[in-house]
Amino acid sequence: MRSIRLEQQGSVENLKMVTEDIPSVQRGEVLVKVKASSLNYRDLAMLKDQYPGVVHDNLVPLSDGAGEIVAVGEGVRRFQVGDRVAGNFTREWFGGKRPSYTEPYGSHSDGWLTEYKVLNPELLVSIPSHLSFEQAAALPCAAVTAWSSLHGPSPLSAGDTVLTLGSGGVSVFTLQLAKWMGINVISTTSSDEKAEKLKQLGADEVINYNKTPNWGEVAKELTGGRGVNRVVEVVGPATIHQSLKAIAPGNEISLIGVLSQTGDKIDYFDLFGTASTRTIGVGSRDDFEAMNALIEDKGLTPVIDSVFPFEQAAEAYEYLESQKFFGKIVITHE
Repeated sequence: MRSIRLEQQGSVENLKMVTEDIPSVQRGEVLVKVKASSLNYRDLAMLKDQYPGVVHDNLVPLSDGAGEIVAVGEGVRRFQVGDRVAGNFTREWFGGKRPSYTEPYGSHSDGWLTEYKVLNPELLVSIPSHLSFEQAAALPCAAVTAWSSLHGPSPLSAGDTVLTLGSGGVSVFTLQLAKWMGINVISTTSSDEKAEKLKQLGADEVINYNKTPNWGEVAKELTGGRGVNRVVEVVGPATIHQSLKAIAPGNEISLIGVLSQTGDKIDYFDLFGTASTRTIGVGSRDDFEAMNALIEDKGLTPVIDSVFPFEQAAEAYEYLESQKFFGKIVITHE
């Protein structure tokens, strides 16, 4: 089988295709023929040696993948041969509070940029019946993160307003899921072309942040001065001040992204009486399955910008770095 390994961090040139034996299943394991995988910003950050967490050398990258079970070991009851599945983001988080020792795929252990993968079936979920493998591969990180940002200890309700930043995977999934939940959505983006796409997906208001640098203040004005009930903050230091301008007092900014490394610092009094914050670590298997139930019921379809062949994985990384995409970038393994 073919696998792609990131020999070490630093450059796309360190992605190397290798030929390896197809792994065999042991008791309690299943073998997945991987049909598709997808990229998230964390994958680019790891490649560029900019990821804030642990990254081991010479691993198969990518936390997100989907495929078909082609073999099952003795004692497996959760799935059978022929089932269509996707992988949970981590190996440890099934439900309840997030464990302190989670180890995501692609950074701590081999990820999904391979043709076959052996897993414990408890680490897999069934994928919605109407989705292709390419669409399902877009779900594990970005979609579950979006779901978690809308739920959590203080879940949003119909009539609330969420602010999304940009048009990457998490932001677009947040928009799609929020609209099905009856939540109003204000989105920011960099171009009029992307603004039109966001409106077609249901965004109630769209702000071009290149034309409107005080977009946080404008978002607050669009709520009648009350402020939004949640900001899905996928960028980081470069946008946090405007996110604080937008949020309604006491409401939540979901901290997700590290797209920016620099920006104006905030201090205690920027937060005091203004907002609560919650760091989102994707979500659990229970979250994934709850989200899939909504996707199945509503027929929601992930927005896929581009699909690259397996041999062009490096080009997929480069396209992610270009920031020209809208939605998700997927790699097909067929």
